[in-house]
Amino acid sequence: MCERRAVLAWALLAACAPARAGAPDANLLLAQSDAIRNPVQPFAVDVRLTEYRAGKQTDESSLNIYAKIDGASGQYRNLVRFARPLRDANKLMLVNGSDMWFFDPSSRAAVRISPQQRLLGRASSGDVVTANLARDYRAELVGDEQIQDGDVQARQCTLLNLAAHTRQANYHRVRLWLDSASRHPVKAEYYSASGHLLKTVFYRRAQRVLGELRPTEAVIIDGTDASWITVMDFSGYVGREIPDSWFQRDYLPRFRLERDT
Repeated sequence: MCERRAVLAWALLAACAPARAGAPDANLLLAQSDAIRNPVQPFAVDVRLTEYRAGKQTDESSLNIYAKIDGASGQYRNLVRFARPLRDANKLMLVNGSDMWFFDPSSRAAVRISPQQRLLGRASSGDVVTANLARDYRAELVGDEQIQDGDVQARQCTLLNLAAHTRQANYHRVRLWLDSASRHPVKAEYYSASGHLLKTVFYRRAQRVLGELRPTEAVIIDGTDASWITVMDFSGYVGREIPDSWFQRDYLPRFRLERDT
């Protein structure tokens, strides 16, 4: 408990910077939104990804994700187990800082995923599930504006511009809209260094999860092809102790065997 409080306090204090008189602090708002999107304590969550092209479902998969904040970096570590479809069952993806590995039990080989591959396919959805944006970005307050949320309803929001300031940041720039009253994340746009929009994310279906109202659905729209949409549904959140060994590449071949015994 003390460690979890210390990590949260570090995130909030590290994000703080002098603010204009009477204006909310942009970096503090960012840290608070991180704490809303993801529990500070180690947790497991089930995720269903449904892909659509031009309004027609083209694919569906299910994942089990185990997440834990690294006390040294303040960033999440993730172990992802593929559950469905059956052809992918028990495959693993490990995200530990800037390192990402994919493990296929049929070959028993762990293959490193390049920075370019991190932005493609299911791997690119990882930062929607668990990412400490306050760790890798500096926020600037743009102001309040009314936008349409993921339910096509008008929402009064506070807009933040996020600029990457670490090598670990997957995106050069992020535009993040927070509900002006609750500070809950509503929408985000992720950009490359060239200014190309890579994806737009709408956060929906807030439910009380592990002591906080959190979004339990993310709608991801491809930046190049707006007809390509991925819906991520989060369920079965549970706080649990997660051994640090689970986030080591050498542990991947043993994960399923020890988990099932």
